[in-house]
Amino acid sequence: IMQKIVKIALIVLGVISAVLWYLLPSSDVPAAEAAQSGAMNTMFIITYILLGIAIVVSLVFTLKNLFSNPQGLKKTLFVVVGFLVVVGVSYVLASGTDIDPEYASMTNESTVKYVGMGLNVFFILTIIAVLSLIVPAIKKKKK
Repeated sequence: IMQKIVKIALIVLGVISAVLWYLLPSSDVPAAEAAQSGAMNTMFIITYILLGIAIVVSLVFTLKNLFSNPQGLKKTLFVVVGFLVVVGVSYVLASGTDIDPEYASMTNESTVKYVGMGLNVFFILTIIAVLSLIVPAIKKKKK
């Protein structure tokens, strides 16, 4: 019965979206005016609702599976702590001053530091991912 409800809801949502798409402003309307369109706003609201439902459902099932498997909980805790360590190290490494003087008046030091931290997290996680691919291959060749 749940599949039928979901199928009907998706059909209704598809029809509503098609009608809203038809009601969208044409391409010759200025962008500022088009952004204020009721159809556009309604499509964004639908998108946010669907995104919220997807996040809630995925979190519920993830947590359900996590707590039903103690080994999985232990591994997840290990990964989360590792990620927090990477974020902490990235924050410490970010200087917050590496910005072009031309753009310095548009932002503040903490924003620049957070951007630097995000870039450092990306770089560190990329290095970890590449190493996790290379190291086992090297170990396999040595055997």
